[in-house]
Amino acid sequence: MTDTKPHHCIEIHAVDKIFGAGTEGHKALDGVSLDIYDKEFFTLLGPSGCGKTTLLRMLAGFETPTRGEIRLHGRPVANLPPRARPVNMVFQNYALFPHLTVTQNIAFGLEMLGWKKERIAARVTAMLALVRLEAFRSRKPAQLSGGQQQRVALARALAPQPELLLLDEPLSALDLKLRKEMQGELKRLQRETGITFVLVTHDQEEALAMSDRLAVMNKGRVLQTGTPDEIYHRPVSRFVADFIGEANLIPGAALHRDGIFAVRPEQVTLASTPAGPARLEGEVREAVFLSADTMYEIAVPQGSEILTIRARLRRSAAEARPGQTVRLHWPDEAEWQLDE
Repeated sequence: MTDTKPHHCIEIHAVDKIFGAGTEGHKALDGVSLDIYDKEFFTLLGPSGCGKTTLLRMLAGFETPTRGEIRLHGRPVANLPPRARPVNMVFQNYALFPHLTVTQNIAFGLEMLGWKKERIAARVTAMLALVRLEAFRSRKPAQLSGGQQQRVALARALAPQPELLLLDEPLSALDLKLRKEMQGELKRLQRETGITFVLVTHDQEEALAMSDRLAVMNKGRVLQTGTPDEIYHRPVSRFVADFIGEANLIPGAALHRDGIFAVRPEQVTLASTPAGPARLEGEVREAVFLSADTMYEIAVPQGSEILTIRARLRRSAAEARPGQTVRLHWPDEAEWQLDE
């Protein structure tokens, strides 16, 4: 019988990290527990100061837990130095050696590990092919574009065949078009190498597009872990719903119910006719054309809430305009009650 359960690459249990001492101490991580599976593209997502980079540095060995346990493929590693871990990291600034060629940059770490020249040459050739830079092997970093430098950094990090690759906001320095291209490249590299990737980012769209699973963090804690679809369509808290994409956070009183509810803007449709039941009714305050969509701001009198509504444009449908009263509809499955 085949074992279909995923194998753990990383197990993090009840990890705290406190910087400083006494009343001056700052708790960067607060009871973090997390499992990351083998051959998974996993993302740590959250705002600045949420603890995601501290956790990544802990996986690399640059920080040690104040309390708690970290295991890599079942082995305790919380107190191992970076050089003793089968882990590599790609930094925001790529950290390439400016005086070395692409080939020499990729080979450097292998030389430090004591690999033989023939083995290094074969591995460098394989890495150049993997990141599609064979024609640039003799160039130095200053002669490369930002995307090409990023690929060299990835090739260098992947060359020793680590069990885990850590990515510290590696796309933040790239322009939008190149960032989109590199998202696809990273996914391809992870899939082809089969190495577990852990990415840190504050970019929600990037996290949703690239991850097999992700953890949303805030104030040193993991608030929710799941697939992009689960996190987006079934957020467990107000913070997650509001941080991931756009969400209408509707007080239950406006729906004659208890609690607070999240509905994604693209799930809401507008109607200017009185026919049929409506969830809510309100007045259009703003209508902004956004290519395939129009973004509407609707002032709903119940509790004086203003909901941001995104509706797909159809040529056969008339647009709602500022000042117009509209009725708001969404299916039952689009609505999700949140923990406060």
